[in-house]
Amino acid sequence: MNKTLASTAAIAVGAVLTVQASLPAQASSNSTFNSTSNPVLFVHGYTGDASNWNTMANRFKTDGWPSSYLDQWSYDWRQSNAATAQQLSTEVDRLLAATGATKVDIVSHSMGGLSSRYYLKNLGGTSKVDAWVSLGGPNHGTDSANSCFDTSCTEMRIGSSFLATLNSGDETPGSPRYATWWSACDTVINPDSSVSLSGAANTQTACLSHTDLFTDATVYAQTRDMINR
Repeated sequence: MNKTLASTAAIAVGAVLTVQASLPAQASSNSTFNSTSNPVLFVHGYTGDASNWNTMANRFKTDGWPSSYLDQWSYDWRQSNAATAQQLSTEVDRLLAATGATKVDIVSHSMGGLSSRYYLKNLGGTSKVDAWVSLGGPNHGTDSANSCFDTSCTEMRIGSSFLATLNSGDETPGSPRYATWWSACDTVINPDSSVSLSGAANTQTACLSHTDLFTDATVYAQTRDMINR
């Protein structure tokens, strides 16, 4: 190889390495993670915690998402969903600053859909969220909340003032892409129709329990493909 070709090749290799260094490390050559993928913020539900997302987060890692892009967030599930939304806003900003991304994707389970929707609708979240997912969310209430009395739980009751305000007007405001998944075998969310939102892509799953929704492989793949556009 002559000096000119060698120099050109060195420059090309250096440019490739520079581009690669600017992206988070990927887990495999078959990765579905790419330069336009957003960090994912997971929001658990009532009585849940960050560990609820271990199975799904590990699947994202297998598909190439770096750990820094997978935020298994915990909060006090007893407090009002409005208070949680305020903390969620802070966490979104922290995640954006940590990753250098301009937007996040939110994947929520059950009651986690309510605080994250409140954030989108009332706290400017629509400008920072690209895609929002609700897995078995009590978006229009559930009768199972009649037997618990924490502030957050009473807000999940059918006809609560919190839900009336949250669902008033546009249920899917702004530019984010909205999607929900619901199961006819979910005995926690009653009625089943509570999950679906006007303006969202609403998907019925196979016969899955409430907690199966965040561990099922098919739901994971559909969620991954929905947010990773």
